[in-house]
Amino acid sequence: MPRKQTENKVMTPEFRLSFPALFEPKSFDTEQNANAKYSMVMVFPKSTDISALKEAAGAAILAKWPDKASRPKNLKSPFRDGGEKEDWDGFGPETIFITVSSKSPPGIVDQKRQPIIDSKEIYAGCYCRATIVPWAYDKAGNRGISFWLNNVQKLRDGESLSGRVAAENDFDATEEVDPFGEEGPEKSEEDLFG
Repeated sequence: MPRKQTENKVMTPEFRLSFPALFEPKSFDTEQNANAKYSMVMVFPKSTDISALKEAAGAAILAKWPDKASRPKNLKSPFRDGGEKEDWDGFGPETIFITVSSKSPPGIVDQKRQPIIDSKEIYAGCYCRATIVPWAYDKAGNRGISFWLNNVQKLRDGESLSGRVAAENDFDATEEVDPFGEEGPEKSEEDLFG
């Protein structure tokens, strides 16, 4: 990432991780992988102080369009209301979410700043913080502010947001069944299999 972009780097508060693609880039284009990116969604409670992120986004707007009169109207904001996705685990009207991405793999560390190399350690539902870089874009009539993903630190575990129910919650306990019945394994194969 060019130096001028990392000069605007900002650290996020703690967020809940969702839709992580941090070890392998993913593309939403199913026909080609040319636009594959490393990405994640950061989900914050609305009570979280994200003023530093908003200030960084505002600075990126001023850097791209210093003249307020010529600034495009209806710029797309990176800050989205979780109520848009309230059917998704971890989202809801009490949350704000931001999607961040990068063409380069992010650095990923644990609480002690040791590299995390096992992708199972970083999952939808764990709690992290990240360094991100705001940037303004104006391409093909698409104008707004977004954030580049820089690095991620896992802070603590949390309940998985995979949507999959734990196996122990899917089933009732059952009594052990003896496949040989009361007489034990002395039965002949003919008795067992007809």
